[in-house]
Amino acid sequence: MKKTIKQAFTDTIPVMTGYIVLGFGFGIVLKANGYGLFWALIMSLFIYAGSMQYVAIGLLSSGASLITAALTTLMVNARHLFYGISMLDKYKDTGKAKPYLIFALTDETYSLVCKDNINVTEENKKNYYFFVSLFDQIYWVAGSVLGAVIGNLVEFNSNGIEFALTALFLTVLTEQWLTAKDHAPAMIGIIVSLICLLIFGRESFLIPSMLIIALLLCISKEKKEND
Repeated sequence: MKKTIKQAFTDTIPVMTGYIVLGFGFGIVLKANGYGLFWALIMSLFIYAGSMQYVAIGLLSSGASLITAALTTLMVNARHLFYGISMLDKYKDTGKAKPYLIFALTDETYSLVCKDNINVTEENKKNYYFFVSLFDQIYWVAGSVLGAVIGNLVEFNSNGIEFALTALFLTVLTEQWLTAKDHAPAMIGIIVSLICLLIFGRESFLIPSMLIIALLLCISKEKKEND
């Protein structure tokens, strides 16, 4: 167990550096909009949705309805439907930890648990998934709380701070590219996303690109299994 925890911590260090900075930014923006430490802690514990938490600040400030909040959340986090489908086999026998694993499946956590880590044995994979998910949320909560505390003491210009989420995703993607032997899934994701961006525009490209990517990856997987 100790070896698994150590491996999970080591693998999540890049996420830690990003989540603490990004969470810090969220805490600052939240405080700048009139919401304090309590909101930062509660939102990071029970929403824990990265970019959606930034969007939620605007929804709270504008007094948006529950229907608006629900539809906005669905649009922003629609990609998680496809993340979940691809994790059905990995999370199949995770027992009592499954609800938390589903809840904690962020972009960066997904990038770590979806790959086959050669340093984790088959019997320890379920514990590895749990601790990767737990460590990543701890980093996010810590950053959010710290940001809210510091934001209460010092004034910050928060313009553009949300770009840290994109920067973190690119960092994780680069690390995965350098360690993975098969680059086909990444290339499929990049090419399809760019094509859909050109066709549908940046406001509407996400869902069609995810549908096409999921379809192509399923076809690719089935072809490999039949070879």
